Amino acid sequence: MESADPSDFDLHLFSEGRHWHIYNVLGAHPCRRAGEEGVRFAVWAPEARGVSVAGDFNDWQAGEHPMTCHGGYGVWSCFVPGIGPGSLYKFAITTASGEQLLKTDPYGQLFELRPATAAVVTCRGGYEWTDGDWLVQRAHRNWQASPLSVYEVHAASWRHHGSGRWLNYRELADQLIPYVVEMGFTHIELLPVTEHPLDESWGYQTTGYYAPTRRFGEPDDLRYLVDQCHEHGIGVILDWVPGHFPNDHHALARFDGSALYEHEDPRKGQHQDWGTLIYNYGRNEVRNFLIGSALFWLDTFHIDGLRVDAVASMLYLNYSRKDGEWEPNIYGGCENLEAINFLRELNQACHSRFPGVLVCAEESTSWPGVTRSAETGGLGFDLKWNMGWMHDTLDYLQQDPVYRQYHHDKLTFGLLYAFSERFLLPLSHDEVVHGKGSLINKMAGDEWQQRASLRLLFSYLFTYPGAKLVFMGGEFGQRREWSESRELDWHLLSSPGHDGIRRAVQDLNGIYRHRVSLYGGGFSQEGFEWIDCHDSSQSVVSFLRGGGG
Repeated sequence: MESADPSDFDLHLFSEGRHWHIYNVLGAHPCRRAGEEGVRFAVWAPEARGVSVAGDFNDWQAGEHPMTCHGGYGVWSCFVPGIGPGSLYKFAITTASGEQLLKTDPYGQLFELRPATAAVVTCRGGYEWTDGDWLVQRAHRNWQASPLSVYEVHAASWRHHGSGRWLNYRELADQLIPYVVEMGFTHIELLPVTEHPLDESWGYQTTGYYAPTRRFGEPDDLRYLVDQCHEHGIGVILDWVPGHFPNDHHALARFDGSALYEHEDPRKGQHQDWGTLIYNYGRNEVRNFLIGSALFWLDTFHIDGLRVDAVASMLYLNYSRKDGEWEPNIYGGCENLEAINFLRELNQACHSRFPGVLVCAEESTSWPGVTRSAETGGLGFDLKWNMGWMHDTLDYLQQDPVYRQYHHDKLTFGLLYAFSERFLLPLSHDEVVHGKGSLINKMAGDEWQQRASLRLLFSYLFTYPGAKLVFMGGEFGQRREWSESRELDWHLLSSPGHDGIRRAVQDLNGIYRHRVSLYGGGFSQEGFEWIDCHDSSQSVVSFLRGGGG
């Protein structure tokens, strides 16, 4: 197609933070200019003194292909003839102080396999989707009155190839999908597959917000995985991380020599816990970058939902900070007003453009109205992870049975707030790492009692109000703590005890999916009624589930 520089209209929308297809403007795009094939490059670097494209097509020489800055928008662009998909590139940036930087493309849609960091020119539009009916049904489906049971997966460690390497996206499609269908889950949730430099971060320290990681193949291979999930009636949720980003020198940190994506003030711009940087949510172009990323995955990869990580760290200016380490907002409070507006805008953009998609918040505090609509003062999420239920339930089951009567409130307290939000009940990856032990090893007693308690936990999960989530390995009682560097202990399924746990989860999924009384009233007080919540001496609770027709 013929291509010109970014239009004034494109740049105006971007400067206002409202260009929802910005990924078609910034970055690298194969095109034709004056009859000649090549690639148009564009990048936002408003504080740069000069920018050029360096790549394998010019021996990585800065200045060989200079870019032109457009007005007061801070966007630089150029056209490089004679190159196309597969070319490697970065942006050579001269800062205001004269420092020379070599930065990868924030809008890159493909990167080299780590530890290499160059962006790769790629071309979208070649994949032939077969999920048109799925997308139509998704847009009209009443998800609040439908089963929602999620299998959380880390792609690099679910299962390995016989040679010991990771499965690629297509191999995952061929092996993971039949297992998920057999087990009866309705959705797969992928820990972040956005590009990231460090395996040990599990994808939560993202550098490529518009690129699937090269670890498992090409972008069209991920599209195949999603397409096949839809073919088999499985939705796909992507773990997505707008709360922080790594300070790797090649990526977003001080991108043009200034605090461009992050706050200059470390009280607002640095996460002390994680050694990462915090986005400047008050800057229009930064909000546009993040919301554009969310829409990119929903648009070009047909993703069915996003799980937004670490929302609490975004909402509070004093998150994990002592007095004197944070600055109050204009009203003297600890709420991050800019982040609140960003989250509302994110949810409104996702829902207006892609009806039927789910946006889930991992929010660990009692912030009010997380799942209330943005129009009525809420944040606009569809679901909130119920961290309180998870912590209370696991704490209860870790108690020796003789002492559980003194902790009976751990089972009953959650029903006081169970319908204040639309909750998802997470038995997630966070609970089986960093010395916390595996799910089964949290259960009190000997091996027989642990297996019985784990089956009890899953029975409680599938009958309690709310959507469900189980992290891989938990469904068959993996005993070793999860590690991103090895596959699950699938050999345990040769043991009747562990396979019995797996079959229990399979049966519970089947019961849940076929009983409207369990899923139809999962977010409504009318769907739950206590029979007896006071029998602490016997450590027994009894309740009725109903509703939903």
